Amino acid sequence: MAHLVEQMAYVNATPWHGLGNRLTAKQPLEVWAEQAGMAFNILETPVRYISESAGALGVIMSFPEQKVLYRSDTKAPLSVVSNRYQVVQPRDILEFYRDLTEISGFELETAGVLKFGRKIWALAKTGQSGTLKGNDTINGYLLLATACDGTLATTAQFTSIRVVCNNTLAVALANGSGAVKVPHSTSFDPQAVKRQLGISVSAWEAFLYRMKTLSERKVKSHEAMNYFLRVFTDPANTATGLSNERAIKKVQGLYDGQGKGAELSSSKGTAFGLLNAVTEYVDHERRARSADHRLEAAWFGPGATLKQKALEQALQMAA
Repeated sequence: MAHLVEQMAYVNATPWHGLGNRLTAKQPLEVWAEQAGMAFNILETPVRYISESAGALGVIMSFPEQKVLYRSDTKAPLSVVSNRYQVVQPRDILEFYRDLTEISGFELETAGVLKFGRKIWALAKTGQSGTLKGNDTINGYLLLATACDGTLATTAQFTSIRVVCNNTLAVALANGSGAVKVPHSTSFDPQAVKRQLGISVSAWEAFLYRMKTLSERKVKSHEAMNYFLRVFTDPANTATGLSNERAIKKVQGLYDGQGKGAELSSSKGTAFGLLNAVTEYVDHERRARSADHRLEAAWFGPGATLKQKALEQALQMAA
C-alpha cells in the first residue's frame, strides 16, 4: 500500500503515527531538512502542450494562465496552479522556527512531507504545558503546514497533545479561530504570522482554563449518549435521525474505560473524558487506509473537523 508520508523525522518518543527517522535533540535545521525529506525546492514552469496536426509532429504551445510545480530533486510533478499562485518552499516551513528554537525555547519534534511533497509540515513543542487533576499532563505545540496542490493554505496552528494518549486537539486563538491561514494568492510573511498568532502564554492559558472546566463538569449517562449523538450525527441527516452508530459504539467504549487515560480523575465521568474519547477515536481508532492517511485526516481533514465539533459540543455542555 502506498504511503502518504514521503519522509519525516522526529525527536523524543516515536510519534503516534509510528513513522519517520529518529534524530537526537537540538539538531540544526539543515539536518532536519535532510532527514525529514524537505531538502528540495519547488520549481515552476509554464504549462505546455503539443497541438496535433495532420501529417506533422505538431507545435509546442503554452498556456500562460497556469504553471506546473515540480520537485527540484526528482523532477516529479506536484500540481498545476494559476500564475498568481505563490509557492512556499519546504525550507520556509523550517525557517519559520529558527528564532523560535534558538531564542524562544521551542523544540522541533516532527517534520516531513506528505503526498510526494505536495504537503509539508513541521511541529514544535512550545515549552508550555499544564496538568489537570489525576496528573493528566497536556503539552503545547505549534504546527505549521502548507500544500502546493490546492488542498491547504499555509496554516499556523497551536495544538495540544495529551501525554497519556498522544491525543491532539487544536487550540483556539483569541479571535475564535483555530489557526492563522495565508492563502497562496498572497505572500507568506512568517513574522506577520507570528504577530497574528501572538506567540505568548495567553492562548495557552485560555485553552487550559477551558480544559480544566471540562474536567470538572460531571456527566450523567444520558448526557454522554446525547453528546455522542450530537457529535456523530450529520446535520444533513438530522430529520431522518441517521448517525454513525459504529463510531458511537466505539467512542462510548473509550469513554467507559477502554480509552487511554479514561480512568484518570480528569476524564472519568466528565466532559473532558467525552472530548478525549472522540479525539482518541479520530487519532488512533478511526478507520483509515494507513497511519499516514489517519495523520492527514486528523490534522488537516475530516478528523480535524470532527474534533473541533466535539470540542464545541463539550464547551456548550460546560457553559
